[in-house]
Amino acid sequence: MELSKNYIPSAAEEKWYQHWLDKKYFKSQVDDRPPFTVVIPPPNVTGVLHMGHTLNETVQDILVRKARMSGFNACWVPGSDHASIATESKVVQMLKEKGIDKNSLTREEFLQYAFEWKEKYGGIIYSQIAKLGCSVDWDRTTFTMDDHYYKAVIKVFVDLYNKGLVYRGARMINWDPAAKTALSDEEVEYKDINGKLYHLKYQLANDAEPLLDQYITIATQRPETIMGDTAICVNPTDERYAHLKGMYAIVPLINKKVPIIFDEYVDPAFGTGALKVTPAHDINDYNLGLKHNLEVVDTLNEDGTLSAAAQIYVGEDRFAARKKIVTELQEKGYLLKEEEYTTRLGYSQRSGAVVEPRISTQWFVKMKELAEPALQAVVDGDIKIHPGDKFLATYKYWLENVKDWCISRQLWWGQQIPAWYAPDGSFVVAETREEAIEQFKNQNLEVTIDELRQDEDCLDTWFSSWLWPMEVFKGISAPEGNKEIDYYYPTSVLVTGQDIIFFWVARMIMAGMHYNQVKPFSDVYFTGMVRDKQGRKMSKSLGNSPDLLELIDKYGADAVRFGIMISSPAGNDLLFDEASLEQGRNFNNKLWNALKLVKMWEGRKADANTSETATSTFAVEWFESRLAQVRAEVDSLHSQFRLSEGLKSLYSLIWDDFCSWYLEWAKPGFEQPIDAIVYEKTVDFFEQLLQMLHPYMPFITEEIYHLLRERQDDLCVKQFETVAAADKNIIAEGELLKQVITALRDARNKNQVKPKDVIQLHIQTENQAAYAVIENILAKQVNAGSISYVDDAVANTIVVAVETDKFYIESEKQLDTEVLKAELLKDLEHQQRFRESVSKKLSNEKFVANAKPEVVDLERKKLSDAEARIKVLEESLANF
Repeated sequence: MELSKNYIPSAAEEKWYQHWLDKKYFKSQVDDRPPFTVVIPPPNVTGVLHMGHTLNETVQDILVRKARMSGFNACWVPGSDHASIATESKVVQMLKEKGIDKNSLTREEFLQYAFEWKEKYGGIIYSQIAKLGCSVDWDRTTFTMDDHYYKAVIKVFVDLYNKGLVYRGARMINWDPAAKTALSDEEVEYKDINGKLYHLKYQLANDAEPLLDQYITIATQRPETIMGDTAICVNPTDERYAHLKGMYAIVPLINKKVPIIFDEYVDPAFGTGALKVTPAHDINDYNLGLKHNLEVVDTLNEDGTLSAAAQIYVGEDRFAARKKIVTELQEKGYLLKEEEYTTRLGYSQRSGAVVEPRISTQWFVKMKELAEPALQAVVDGDIKIHPGDKFLATYKYWLENVKDWCISRQLWWGQQIPAWYAPDGSFVVAETREEAIEQFKNQNLEVTIDELRQDEDCLDTWFSSWLWPMEVFKGISAPEGNKEIDYYYPTSVLVTGQDIIFFWVARMIMAGMHYNQVKPFSDVYFTGMVRDKQGRKMSKSLGNSPDLLELIDKYGADAVRFGIMISSPAGNDLLFDEASLEQGRNFNNKLWNALKLVKMWEGRKADANTSETATSTFAVEWFESRLAQVRAEVDSLHSQFRLSEGLKSLYSLIWDDFCSWYLEWAKPGFEQPIDAIVYEKTVDFFEQLLQMLHPYMPFITEEIYHLLRERQDDLCVKQFETVAAADKNIIAEGELLKQVITALRDARNKNQVKPKDVIQLHIQTENQAAYAVIENILAKQVNAGSISYVDDAVANTIVVAVETDKFYIESEKQLDTEVLKAELLKDLEHQQRFRESVSKKLSNEKFVANAKPEVVDLERKKLSDAEARIKVLEESLANF
């Protein structure tokens, strides 16, 4: 068949992905092989794959494909997360566009719309995962609102409640006014912002009446909350305020009298030393209120507007109200001054709204007991974090300082909390309504089905996803006689982003240790964050996140995978640049051109009985050893999760050693046949290279594998074979050959000796045997009519120094001795400067004492080599 000029990704990608699916290569079932299990971090059902997902999915596919080709029963489970807040927000927006208010619907009606939305948009992300070439077991696709999964979440909630680890109570929580729901502490992102500190006058009063011209000054960032003030607090040691004991202050604008209280919590040096106490709107104020038995006045509605309790500006948005209140305070003489102030403000990770502290009755998980085994598993090394030096400390800090987890959300999309309320307000926790009735009966309380009311709230999305590695195999919902949970769990490796180390990773470890008494995975590989060329996090709002499908259409899936992996060292952020995808596309075409060359040789094979030439023998032996060397190197890098470095090693092996050197050394002369054995070895090498590269770039490798020759098998499941150890001596001879060829070609080029011009090459060396095995290739590569060995310099030649050896190029072309001398002097000057810099480093006692011995030895070798080259250059110059 005639091959296209360049590789065309689209045709190959569609063909091979469907072929792999038809062959069920990605489908995993329990068997006698060792399992290699990976569960995909479930992306939100609302979304599309961004570049962070692309990196994450590519890393997982590399690990899974490598395992599948190494004798493991690879099982990669795909799925998606119902994403309570994000999805409900999208559904509410869709309803608005249809003119429907969520509050006009029953819960069941709303959920019907939500599932319709999920069915319409939920498959988008799966099609992108397939487009990227991910070898997931599609028969195992799991959604966190599937029936079995829903039941598992409810089962765990009831179990933890019965163990006293889940409880219900009124506490200060984080409130998202946009999503109108509670958030956990971990769902609040803090940002440093420039705000204002407002200094306000509060008139003093005694029991009977206000005191004229007597004020206390407080400083606040939030004047819109003053209507919720229930005290003014000062430090008991602050002499400025000692005389105010037993007195009151009057809250501006609403003329409410509040007591002045004393507590050491107040810092006399901060602001004015007087603190307004608003228990409903600040956690520290709330604690002060509990201590001093203060009233709690909530001046905000759930949507962030001022409530009736505020008395003024009722219904106004909190930030609009702030401006109006500041204006009124100024007009009425209560505002003394404003000053710029840097502070940290909490934002909802889900909606982006400024979070409000709020007193609310919610459901919580006691975390300390669950956290201890999860901490120990990582500290003891039972679970390994990669790169550990970067993320282990973060993990430990969070778990050592863990707080109770607020798990209830004021939403309908999610697992509804299985708490059941009787008309008198008492409640029980049970998996079903029928079980709840029985519990009430056991408490001697008669409640009918119709009287029973289920808690309106649903559970935090993370409360479902922390069960992911277990419940994708129904380890919670159906553990009895479950061969799959016994075989596939614990999973092998988790690949995820560093930003959910606590949200998800730590909690999965907690759940796994609690319910299976075993870790959920052996290794955790944290990918870095994908940023743009300016170092900014990619986001829709900045418009700097490219569309994955557009990139695949433009460059091909393999090039996208290559581009994102070549620039992503483990755990470090990577700066995404389309130039790396261009590099990937060029690499595809390099492989394609190598295929075309080898296919051209196929028709020019010599008789099988033809013996190999010395040239061919050395080329084959050298590349065989080089291939074995890189295979061992890549395997080692994989075991350390240094996948980017592994790709770089493969890239260099294929682009440089195979395409640029081996194929040149092995190719026959013009219109000459290629040795049959050399051809077969070349195809074998190519196949091994494709096999090593396949986990990174599956489509082009499968395509070329089948075009090289007729096949009955597929590369996707071809098993790696054991290879012999590399011969270090022959690798060194090959490096010498490359170095000499490069130096001689550069010298020819500098002196304008054309490639077609035949030269005579004279070599002055003390190691003639080293050149005997590479002499034929060297002659062919530099177009030398003859090669001879000399003891002395050869006059009127181009002199080239490589290490301690000298090469004299004799050409029919008239040589300009002044140009030759200038080149040698230039090289000598460079080597002398290099020697000086290395000598300076070695004369530094601190460097020699503190550097690793191998580093010092390397510098000493550099010095020795430089001195040898200088000697050769000086001798060459003496000939002029």
